[in-house]
Amino acid sequence: MDSSTRPASALSPDLLAQVAKGSQQAFEELYDQSSALLYTLALRILGDRDEATELLQEIYLEVWRKVARYDVGRGSPMAWLVTLARSRAIDRLRSRASKGYGTTDPIDDRLAAQLPNEGPSPLEDQQQTELRASVRKALAELPEGQQQALELAYFEGLSHTEIAERLRQPVGTIKTRIKLGMTKLKIALQSWAD
Repeated sequence: MDSSTRPASALSPDLLAQVAKGSQQAFEELYDQSSALLYTLALRILGDRDEATELLQEIYLEVWRKVARYDVGRGSPMAWLVTLARSRAIDRLRSRASKGYGTTDPIDDRLAAQLPNEGPSPLEDQQQTELRASVRKALAELPEGQQQALELAYFEGLSHTEIAERLRQPVGTIKTRIKLGMTKLKIALQSWAD
């Protein structure tokens, strides 16, 4: 499998090392392999295409500047990029909320069901579309409590305590649900890591 058809989860640490040395070609390859997934995540968290696009640009600028700080011992390159994107998107949500712009409340499920499914954005290729579908399927197969806890933690950026308060559950229960859910997702998505 060549680099243009490799799933984003298969980014190699060597590619990041090349980017750290200033290789524009490696940076383009990194962008091609990861941008659709990061854009989808940012869009899911922020709920605004323009803001997600702007955030994506900021993320890659930060990656270009700070790629030398990537530590292979702390996780895969894709995990690093996803964590970076998620953190920056949640920072934007919190900043927006503190300034009184909108809320961080999730879209009502009935309203979300009425939104048209526009399919993949122009940034997504077939591999990214398949990965996105696999992630959605894996999330949907989780027990409701685990799915809800993961969505609140990763898409709304709530802490374990905030999730426990919102769901009126003990913090230990929330931590267990998140850990079990993440373990099940890792198993369900293992083929993408190969």
